[in-house]
Amino acid sequence: MRVAVFTEPHRGASYDDQLRFVRAVEAGGFEGFLRADHYQSMGTDPGLPGPTDAWLTLAALARETTRVRLGTLVTSATFRLPGPLAVMVAQVDQMSGGRVELGIGAGWYEREHTSYGIPFPDVGERFDRLGEQLDVITGLWRTPVGETYSFTGKHYHLVDAPALPEPVQRPGPPVIVGGRGPRRTPELAARYADEFNMPFKSVAETAAAYGRVAEACDRHGRVASGRAPLVLSAAISVAIGRTDAEARRRAAPLHAMSALPPEESVVGSPAQLVDRIGEFAAVGATRVHLRLIDLADLDHLEFVAAEVLPQLGRHAALPVERPADAVTGGSTA
Repeated sequence: MRVAVFTEPHRGASYDDQLRFVRAVEAGGFEGFLRADHYQSMGTDPGLPGPTDAWLTLAALARETTRVRLGTLVTSATFRLPGPLAVMVAQVDQMSGGRVELGIGAGWYEREHTSYGIPFPDVGERFDRLGEQLDVITGLWRTPVGETYSFTGKHYHLVDAPALPEPVQRPGPPVIVGGRGPRRTPELAARYADEFNMPFKSVAETAAAYGRVAEACDRHGRVASGRAPLVLSAAISVAIGRTDAEARRRAAPLHAMSALPPEESVVGSPAQLVDRIGEFAAVGATRVHLRLIDLADLDHLEFVAAEVLPQLGRHAALPVERPADAVTGGSTA
C-alpha cells in the first residue's frame, strides 16, 4: 500500500509550518505530501496567518526535499488558466527532479471565489472547463520539443503554444481526478487521469465509485488502447492516539462547523487505521492519502509513521478477493 499524507494549510499554517511538516513526512517514510488548494478557511476560524498558494508553496518545498512526492489534492480549475498551470506544474516538476503530481477538480467552495473576485460559474460550466483544462494540460505536456500545441474549445483557445518547459516525468506528471460525482467525474478520470481518488467516504461508497470508474474505463477502451490502468486511491481523515482521550483531542477539529460535506473518519488506535486501510485495499485501493488536521502536531505524524506504516505490509501480502463490481483492469493491486 502506498501511503501519502494530505494536509489543509488553509486551516492555519505558514510556509514554515509546512516546511517543518513535509520534512517530517519525508523522514517518516511516507510516499507523498499533498496539500489542498484553497484561499480561505471553511469555518468561523480565520485560519491565521492566512492562505498560502499551493503551487508557490510546492515550488519552495521542492527545493527543500529530496525524496517525497509533492502535489495537490486538489487544485481548483477555476483558479488558474490551463496553459499557465501546465507551465507552473512542469516547472515544479523540474525543480523537484520529477516528484510532482497534479490533482485537479472543478472547484466547489463558492465563498472563497466571492472573497477574492474569482469567477464561479454554475456546476455544469465548471465541469466543462475542467474537461478542457485536462485536455490542454495533458496535451501541452505530451507535445515534443520543437513542435507546437493548439487547442480550440468552448472556454479556452490556444494557438501554436511552444509547450515548454517540459516536465521531467514523461509523458507528464501523474494526474489525479477524484470526487463523489456519479457521472462526469468517472468519465474525466477514465479519459485523462493516472489516479482516481475517492475522498473521505465509507468503504462501500468507495467501492461503488471504483465500479463506476471501471465502467467508464471500459467505455473508453482505456486498457485496450494500451494505457496504464488507473491507480485507485482513498482519502481518510485520521485522528489516532496512544489513548482514547488523545485520539478524541485530535479529532476535535473534525467536529467544528464547516462548509465541508459529511465525512468518514478513523478516530481511535493505530490498529483501527490499519484495519480500515486493509478494507480499502480489499476493494481495490493501492494508495491512501491520510488527512492529518494539525500541521503543528508532529507527534501525530510520527506516531502514524511508527505504528501504522510498518503494519501495512501484511495487508499487501494477503490475497485479495474482489467484489463483483470492483475495478477490472483499473487497479494496480
